[in-house]
Amino acid sequence: MKRAVLLIVLSVLVLPSRISAQTEQVPSIQQQILGTWKLVSYVREEISSGAKSDVMGTHPSGYINYGPDGRMIVIIVGSDRKKPVGPVATPEEAEVLIRSMLAYAGTYTVDSEAKTVTHHIDVSWDQSRTGESHVRTYKLDGDRLTLTTQPSNDPATGKKTVRTLIWERSK
Repeated sequence: MKRAVLLIVLSVLVLPSRISAQTEQVPSIQQQILGTWKLVSYVREEISSGAKSDVMGTHPSGYINYGPDGRMIVIIVGSDRKKPVGPVATPEEAEVLIRSMLAYAGTYTVDSEAKTVTHHIDVSWDQSRTGESHVRTYKLDGDRLTLTTQPSNDPATGKKTVRTLIWERSK
């Protein structure tokens, strides 16, 4: 009888700590997205026609970083950018370079139930996004992070689109 009571008491004491240890091993989505991700693809889909096209060319480059302090930063540049001919870009060269990039930084929040990450933008390369909050639906599959915008006006075309960005964890 004493042995049975001792086993029950030990089970009650040990079992919760084992369950707790198992649940602690599964990192939250907030923890899983931490770090630097390299852009793999950036595609827009027009809402009205369903037509898909590459945003910023067939091979854009870019990085996004989510920090443990709740801050994020992103930069994306288009395919086939050309260096200025001289040591300083001419006004025409500078315009082409500015139009073939986007960058912003701020804070971010994750809603694991809605599967969204929201970028709260403090600063942006052309001031158009500064002060805004942009909601992205996320899908995490191993070392691939897919972020999809809500339907909105495409900054480049003005048409209502959904933009999908696929990122790969930078190693």
